[in-house]
Amino acid sequence: MSSSRFFYTLALWLLLPYVIFHLLWRARKQPEYLRHIGERFGFYSARSHKPIIWLHTVSVGETRAAATLVKRLQARYPNHQILLTHTTPTGRAASEQLYGDQVMRVYLPYDYPFAVRRFLRHFRPEIGVLLETEIWFNLVHACKQSGIPLLLLNARMSEKSAKGYRRLATLTRNALGELTGIAAQTEADALRLQTLGATTPVIMGNLKFDIEPPEEMLKLGAELRQRFGTNRPVFLAASTREGEEALLLEALKKIDLPGLLTIIVPRHPQRFEEVARLIRQNNFSLQRRSENSSITAQTQVVLGDSMGEMFAYYAACDVAFIGGSLLPFGGQNLIEASTVGKPVLIGPHTYNFAQATEMAIACGAALQVNDAEALAVQLAALLNEPHRCTQMGEAGLAFARKNRGATECAIDLIGHHLVADCRT
Repeated sequence: MSSSRFFYTLALWLLLPYVIFHLLWRARKQPEYLRHIGERFGFYSARSHKPIIWLHTVSVGETRAAATLVKRLQARYPNHQILLTHTTPTGRAASEQLYGDQVMRVYLPYDYPFAVRRFLRHFRPEIGVLLETEIWFNLVHACKQSGIPLLLLNARMSEKSAKGYRRLATLTRNALGELTGIAAQTEADALRLQTLGATTPVIMGNLKFDIEPPEEMLKLGAELRQRFGTNRPVFLAASTREGEEALLLEALKKIDLPGLLTIIVPRHPQRFEEVARLIRQNNFSLQRRSENSSITAQTQVVLGDSMGEMFAYYAACDVAFIGGSLLPFGGQNLIEASTVGKPVLIGPHTYNFAQATEMAIACGAALQVNDAEALAVQLAALLNEPHRCTQMGEAGLAFARKNRGATECAIDLIGHHLVADCRT
């Protein structure tokens, strides 16, 4: 073991008490963190008699982004089993909703050498794919030692993330060198990966552009719109993060728009109760999606406390704000709103989706605001000018269509290395 990985692994062992405490702490609001704990240390009961193609999709965003890729892999390799690994319970739940029993799903183990070796010995994947920005040093090295091709696909590397990896320069350079292949979302991502030690990253685009809104979600969206009221203006605050709801609610008080209905969908389900209390404290009349009841004319806010229905919420709204961007969380995925043809408002903090945001703004599919007050002004202006909403929605559809094709690139890369591995 190299000295850099030795000290990295030693640090992991020293952090083990914190790891256990973290699971217990998160389980206070999300008991699912205490389920399948053995998997996080490499102990599994699930087995497959088919050869395995393994994809690591950390949480909800990566799991949903992989949907088209998973379907294409299943069609191209019907005799293989797709294994999805996750880090969060919400990612695992999203996998269950999207794929049911069509895939296997487990937690990826923590990056202890014994745990990743047990994972690889148990499942013996023919190929592995890490999606977006998941570079686990012991896992990458173990795949290299075991002769398992490991690809980093749909890779994004913000400047903030790059700074973090630079603190572990030797580890990062070695890990990037041990990967079988790297395909980045954008030229900027590829350049940052190169500065960290990647040799020849290719550019594949973003898998999120290839996601097609499921027909059942579009149908549900039409049903929700009927419940909300077809004559009411409907504003969606999607994937909001802690602190943003308070800013939005305060700003909404200043909008003089009769009948306005706001849907707030927090990014993390463990915050549903907290956000419900906050809405009531701000004297807004509230109904919850989970009640599955008709929305009264007096209701001002609907809390989207459901999982896997974001496309339906987009389909049911007039204007969508993309959360994680009013405060410095880096923003969430604005592409889904565009694929449903809805105008997008987004805050100033978008480093997680920098290029997609710039492109959406440039083509007229999105408007960027500096704060919640400016958001309220733009929202009122859009809802008072339906033709602008229509124009922005059409620009969003064109923006999404123009940038498709990442799935095809990913399929080609996986196929090349999977065939090469089978021939050795």
